[in-house]
Amino acid sequence: MAGQTHDPKALSSFAEDFLTTQGASAVGIATKETLAGGPPSSDLEYVLPGAKSAVSFAVPFDEDAIELYLSKRDHGSHQRDNFRTNFFVSGLAVGLADYWNQHGIPSVGVLANGVYRADTPGGMLDFRPDLSHRYVAVAAGVGWFGLSGNVITQRHGASVVLGTVVTRAELVASEPLPDEDRYCNECKLCIGSCASGLMHPKEKDSVQLGGQEFSYSKRRSYHRCDLVCGGFTGLAKNGKWSTWSPGRFPIPEDDAEFRGALVDALVASAPRPAIEGGFHHPAMPPTRKINMTCGNCQLVCHPDHEERKRRYALLVKSGVVVQNDDGSLEAVAPDIAKKRIAEMPADQRAMYEKVAPESS
Repeated sequence: MAGQTHDPKALSSFAEDFLTTQGASAVGIATKETLAGGPPSSDLEYVLPGAKSAVSFAVPFDEDAIELYLSKRDHGSHQRDNFRTNFFVSGLAVGLADYWNQHGIPSVGVLANGVYRADTPGGMLDFRPDLSHRYVAVAAGVGWFGLSGNVITQRHGASVVLGTVVTRAELVASEPLPDEDRYCNECKLCIGSCASGLMHPKEKDSVQLGGQEFSYSKRRSYHRCDLVCGGFTGLAKNGKWSTWSPGRFPIPEDDAEFRGALVDALVASAPRPAIEGGFHHPAMPPTRKINMTCGNCQLVCHPDHEERKRRYALLVKSGVVVQNDDGSLEAVAPDIAKKRIAEMPADQRAMYEKVAPESS
């Protein structure tokens, strides 16, 4: 920077000021050394050959919009806030990287979401990120893994978007958060809020980063999240609440059945009326947008345990979502939702639930 050397301490301090000035709630720094031994998506050089450090930061969601979303009073507010926060975080990362690039420090701002590696067996459909913001964040002390596998932060829980700037500069690494600053008590409300069953209720996975072990619940097939978070289905197993998806296709118990279930639901749901808003995802055809219908495990998790329980109660008492003919979504009582679906013509009902073929 003009008039300054590329001193690691000065650069690290500058990065924190640059990001917190624009609204980041937490900032930390990881290095190749503090990420050493991690999975492929912790490799900084994948996005920038010769990279030595990464700046991690978190930006929170609007809590009022979260309240409306979980209680099924308003879908659009959080959806818009979520997308815009992701775009803002991506822009903020690119902004810091561009600043450093103009001062002779090669850097890359990693997009917050929706970038997948093409060099895995299934290509983009394996949904392996170019760089895991989660791994960088826990190594940098921005947050830590909750039971859900989401990164939870001290001020805003898991309700944040993570950003990363990778650089060839040598920066001063932050320490991972100590045990006493980690509030996850494995209450399992994250698991209770997941209609897909993505998180294993008993088994755990662990990851080694810089000689430290971090653990969280074992993830089952990611096709579970594709099916539910993709908006194709969302009815809870007990039938008493749903995500914001109006679909009620079955959610298999066996992971091996998910690919077929996902394809069937994708095809069957295609004629549904368009929901207001939405976004284009690289795994979907350009003519079809998807909408945010879940994310509950992230939104329920709050630093205060009583608030966490309150948010969970909002969700499980929010009713079941049905779709009106104009595409709008409406939460109603479970019995009313079931009745409305049952009264639909067979071809319309087939867009939302599995319909047995008529016997000849």
